[in-house]
Amino acid sequence: MTIKTPLRQFVLTELIYCEDIDAFSDEEDLLEAGMDSMGIMRLIMFAEREFKVTLPDTEVEPDSVRSINALVGWIKEHQQ
Repeated sequence: MTIKTPLRQFVLTELIYCEDIDAFSDEEDLLEAGMDSMGIMRLIMFAEREFKVTLPDTEVEPDSVRSINALVGWIKEHQQ
């Protein structure tokens, strides 16, 4: 199962405004692009539901949610 495609789609259509989704790099800073704390909570709920994973509240740090690639890595760490 791919993580990046549905995650990227959710982030770039639901959490931040991105005029050209194809031009948005998987390493771009999501926080600088406008993702706020409410967006982070929505993202966590989406990831837990979509990928059947539990993402601990204690690990919600800027580095965990900084980019699409960082998010993919964080989710993969918690998949069984």
